[in-house]
Amino acid sequence: MTYLLLFGAIAAEVIATTSMKFSEGFSKLWPSVLTAVGYVVSFYLLAQALKSMSIGTAYAIWSGVGTATVAVIGLLAFGEALTAAKVAGIALIIIGVVVLNLGGAH
Repeated sequence: MTYLLLFGAIAAEVIATTSMKFSEGFSKLWPSVLTAVGYVVSFYLLAQALKSMSIGTAYAIWSGVGTATVAVIGLLAFGEALTAAKVAGIALIIIGVVVLNLGGAH
């Protein structure tokens, strides 16, 4: 259940961050509202996950997976350039999350 809460928090954060792009500097109402609601939901779910998960591991997974996902969305949905540095960065994030989980994320 803890990982479900954490991945719900990640999904809400990704939706919020993507909506922020569509809000055009908070000048568009509905993407701005979705951004705010997404971050509130994300922090609530993260706080629930922290009840039974270590803060360092939970935060590293939340921020790392969220960052990697938003980077991929940038590539696919917004036509951002795929560079060797981006590929390496995303790979390192994924490796870091795997190592954290293998190293005793409980």
